[in-house]
Amino acid sequence: MKKIICKREYDTEVATLVKRHSVGQFGDPEGYEESLYQMPDGKLFLYVNGGPESIYKKENIKSISKEKAEVWLKEHE
Repeated sequence: MKKIICKREYDTEVATLVKRHSVGQFGDPEGYEESLYQMPDGKLFLYVNGGPESIYKKENIKSISKEKAEVWLKEHE
C-alpha cells in the first residue's frame, strides 16, 4: 500500500518491516493487525488493517514519530 501524508510518501513495497502485531485470528471480525515499517530514508509508519468490527475497519497508513515507535515496540514485545 502507498499513501502520501503531508507531502511525504509511505510505501509498504519499499519499506522494511520492523515488527508485526496481530490481535485475534484470521477471519475474526474484531481482529486487526498493526505493522511497523521503516522507509529507506528513516521515516516510520504503521500499516493497519482489520475486520469489520475492529478498530481498523479498513487498511490505512499512519505516520509515527521515532519516540512513539519506540513506545509501540515496547508495548508489543
